[in-house]
Amino acid sequence: MTLLLNLFDDMLFAAIPAVGFALVFNVPPKALKYCAILGTLGHGLRTLLVHFDVPLVFATFAGASLIGFIGVHLSHRYLAHPKVFTVAAIIPMIPGVYAYKAMIAIVQIHHYGFSDVLFAQMIDYFIKTGFILGALVFGLALPGLLFYRQKPVI
Repeated sequence: MTLLLNLFDDMLFAAIPAVGFALVFNVPPKALKYCAILGTLGHGLRTLLVHFDVPLVFATFAGASLIGFIGVHLSHRYLAHPKVFTVAAIIPMIPGVYAYKAMIAIVQIHHYGFSDVLFAQMIDYFIKTGFILGALVFGLALPGLLFYRQKPVI
């Protein structure tokens, strides 16, 4: 029961920034509900996979890929570019906490002086941020590479 409540809470609060950024990006009003749905599905899948001990980078890749595949399907169905649906939906999965902690570690190094612990913490958070952003990029680009390919794969 706790898993379902946590998953519902996570999915609900992922829809809010997805719709907010869709409004900022001037997405057509008919596409706003699909941005919210994609945001909830991608973030929900990531949360579910992390709950079952899948590493955060792989869970993020799976969530971004789900958003990308459904976005390509919606783009064919509603004759719009896939970015209309996917870009705003991917924003809630950006690793803001890790980037923030990395920047705080930089400020602490500047304020307190260099220490091995702070430097290791800064590098750890920067690497986590980079890998999660890379998973988002590759997961979002994968469906376009597979479906819009002009040459055969083999």
